[in-house]
Amino acid sequence: MSKKKQIAILGSTGSIGTQALEVIEEHSDLYEVYCLTANNRVELLAQQARKFQPAAVVIANEKRYDELKSLLSDLPDIKVYAGARALDEIVEAAPIDMVLTAMVGFAGLSPTIHAIKARKAIALANKETLVVAGELILQLAQQYHTPILPVDSEHSAIFQSIVGEDQNPIEKILLTASGGPFRLKTMEEIARVTKADALRHPTWDMGAKITIDSASMMNKGFEVIEAKWLFGVDARQIQVLVHPQSIVHSAVQFQDGSVKAQLGIPDMRLPIQYAFSFPKRLPLSGDRLDLFSARKLEFFEPDLEKFRCLALAFEAIDRGGNMPCIVNAANEVVNRAFLEDRCRFLQMADVIAETMQRATFDKNPDYETYIETDAEARRIAAELL
Repeated sequence: MSKKKQIAILGSTGSIGTQALEVIEEHSDLYEVYCLTANNRVELLAQQARKFQPAAVVIANEKRYDELKSLLSDLPDIKVYAGARALDEIVEAAPIDMVLTAMVGFAGLSPTIHAIKARKAIALANKETLVVAGELILQLAQQYHTPILPVDSEHSAIFQSIVGEDQNPIEKILLTASGGPFRLKTMEEIARVTKADALRHPTWDMGAKITIDSASMMNKGFEVIEAKWLFGVDARQIQVLVHPQSIVHSAVQFQDGSVKAQLGIPDMRLPIQYAFSFPKRLPLSGDRLDLFSARKLEFFEPDLEKFRCLALAFEAIDRGGNMPCIVNAANEVVNRAFLEDRCRFLQMADVIAETMQRATFDKNPDYETYIETDAEARRIAAELL
């Protein structure tokens, strides 16, 4: 009998992490949880540990270690760790076959690098890893012969569209976006939106940070950067299409004019499962796409004046170097500030743009530069707020 694939989930209490556990539960004959991690949500992490019985759990916030240890005190076989260093070390554990990087933000970079160096297959759901340090990550993946399988619905769709195409060149990537909750609003209306408005995404159920990024379309800008690195194309070969129905998850145009797309209902379990099972397709419970009921599929160009964050992401791609790192750091600061009612919606783009002007630009950054850039950009953005 072949052994079950051992999976470490970084960020198991978030939207991607919880849905990944649903996939593992549905295919418990194939997959087993080796490790679960979270940043702060101790109670849910403990509940997950009780259900899935991993070898280890890690709480990134060291202040919550005693609480987690107490909640799992009657389960001595589950090792409990805390802190950023523990995250880096746990992904190197010998039994692990695959690491799902579902942590949100810059914090996912270091453990992803450690997992790559330990030659663990990466199911990549942390887009900031490639936004911040795409060139470095791809170099390491090649050096250590580590596969990176995309989990974002759009990048999974692109990946699924090029499977079997071997070396056929990509002419264009058609990267779809729902348009978020403010697609039809005027600038005047957007200027008055609240946190509650922005958190009401019309299609996807995501965590708060990503939902706000989707509303500002910064999330789509990050996905353009991610696609550039994942699929080896120039940013000019990536076209963003606003597709409110969220049925076409993305498409690829080849040099003969043929376009291949992946379609389906909005369900993140599908790209998660495909990353786990590739190249096989496994059964998945749930609804199926009915094109008769869908009736129409619409596509629009994004409004870069209304959604300035997307324009700033394209500017960061053009400048290269550590500029995407600067944009990511500033965005994390303003995103949190907006969620805490310390920043207006349109002010987020203003702060990011000013941070891009003030932060130290480096055309050829290394890992230490990324660390320094992230800290500097966060400081500048916080001061501007």
